[in-house]
Amino acid sequence: MTRLDAYTAAMCVCDPSLEGHAARVGNHASAIARRLGWEGGRLGELRLGAVLHDVGKVSIRPEVLAKPGRLDDGEIAEIRAHPVEGAWLIAGVSSLAPALPYVLFHHERWDGTGYPTRRAGHDIPLEGRVLAVADAFDAMTSSRPYRDAQAVEWAVGEVERCAGSQFDPEVARAFVSAYGAGEIAVDGAVALAV
Repeated sequence: MTRLDAYTAAMCVCDPSLEGHAARVGNHASAIARRLGWEGGRLGELRLGAVLHDVGKVSIRPEVLAKPGRLDDGEIAEIRAHPVEGAWLIAGVSSLAPALPYVLFHHERWDGTGYPTRRAGHDIPLEGRVLAVADAFDAMTSSRPYRDAQAVEWAVGEVERCAGSQFDPEVARAFVSAYGAGEIAVDGAVALAV
């Protein structure tokens, strides 16, 4: 078993909802990245980053990950530590180094109110900005312990609405364009254009 396989298995044990999440995020992010002109090795690094972006969740207590209600301040802090915990877990593995900007920066926000570093705009590595859109879309369209999945069309509208606040406007446009062209798969099927 490779280290990547071990990390993936550990993530799925600690949070079973992550099993399909990483693959969906990778597919969504790849569609966005192709719209931005990425190709070859850069897409391979993105796939690695998508697989590992939530690896830090292995440090979160299972009862917090599965909690159906609102999180208290301590639980929120625990959740918000997962990008740093994940970066720490993979930092010493040279073959996983390309995943670091995805792991560490996928919860930063364009307006600087994200976590863990509160970077804003172009100070957030593009890798993190791309993954942020893909991750948020999958989170919105997937059932979670605390809420049911949202309608795909509503989630696409949220990406559009949050362009310039939560999301890099160019990356959000690339996502909407890829969705409109039928390049974003939802629940195993290609979603219809809005």
